[in-house]
Amino acid sequence: MKGMKLIKSVSAVAVILSGFAIAAPAQTPRMALLEGLSAGEWTLKQRGSTGSGKKVCLGNPELLLQIQHGRANCTRYVIENGPKKLRVSYKCGPAGHGVTEIKQESSTLVQISSQGFRNGEPFSVDFEGRRTGSC
Repeated sequence: MKGMKLIKSVSAVAVILSGFAIAAPAQTPRMALLEGLSAGEWTLKQRGSTGSGKKVCLGNPELLLQIQHGRANCTRYVIENGPKKLRVSYKCGPAGHGVTEIKQESSTLVQISSQGFRNGEPFSVDFEGRRTGSC
């Protein structure tokens, strides 16, 4: 009898532990808007500016989500995920956090608005992003 109880207990523990082993971590949802953008050189021009803008080589379009935080290691939460509009909140630890909204007009033209804090200072920027060539 005691042997059967032991086998049942071990079996129950094995079932519970196998449930943990198969559980997969949550994945970031696919962001169709970013997948639809053309790779290459993009010029980001601040709205209302007369300057030539900032050129970036867009291999990974996710960089557009945290323009003020560059390549900082940030966690992201997708707020709105449509084919023509994407809104993402992100946190970069002590470097700051922000919310970015991207509206796609075509595969080579987007409008980007981003607000948040970088190194303790607030920011609010609006850019037009346009593909301008190859990298």
